[in-house]
Amino acid sequence: MDAAGWDERYAASELVWSAEPNQFVAETCADLSPGRALDVAAGEGRNAIWLAQRGWTVTAGDFSQVGLDKGRRLAEHAGVTDRIAWVLADATRTEWPDDHDLVVVAYLQLVEAERREAVLRAFAALQPGGRLVWVAHDSTNLTDGTGGPQDPSVLMTAEDVLIDLTGEPFDVIRAERVERQVGDATAYDCLVVLEAD
Repeated sequence: MDAAGWDERYAASELVWSAEPNQFVAETCADLSPGRALDVAAGEGRNAIWLAQRGWTVTAGDFSQVGLDKGRRLAEHAGVTDRIAWVLADATRTEWPDDHDLVVVAYLQLVEAERREAVLRAFAALQPGGRLVWVAHDSTNLTDGTGGPQDPSVLMTAEDVLIDLTGEPFDVIRAERVERQVGDATAYDCLVVLEAD
């Protein structure tokens, strides 16, 4: 879906996603010391706002202006407006400063070549010792899980993300398929957590 499509989706409802952070973002980032964070494909900003509430200075980037505007309003309501910069950006084209302690990418849906570009740009935004947290719909969710995109070309595995980073210097903290409860059903996501050398 392009930016116009996401603009329409975000405009069509009060909140497309939950106001709570993604469970895996919260799980993997809760114990980190606050610093400078980048939320790529931030959408309505749920992860950016959660990080800001925990003391992080956050750049929230997305190619949907409608999503960013909603995120800005939610940040005002949460009292963290001064901790988040909202930036109209494309995950496959934007060159971010390389001074981030944390980069979060949650449920960015791109075909392989575009995903690889987004992965490399997200990783390049980390300073040495910085952490990348990548959460996405796992390829096996199409057959084994529930919900999520039904287009296999935008699904991935943790291994795919690591392959995208071949030759880059990092240590893997986690790279696996994880379960997420959706009502009474189970969805499968891929989770990659790594630290830049």
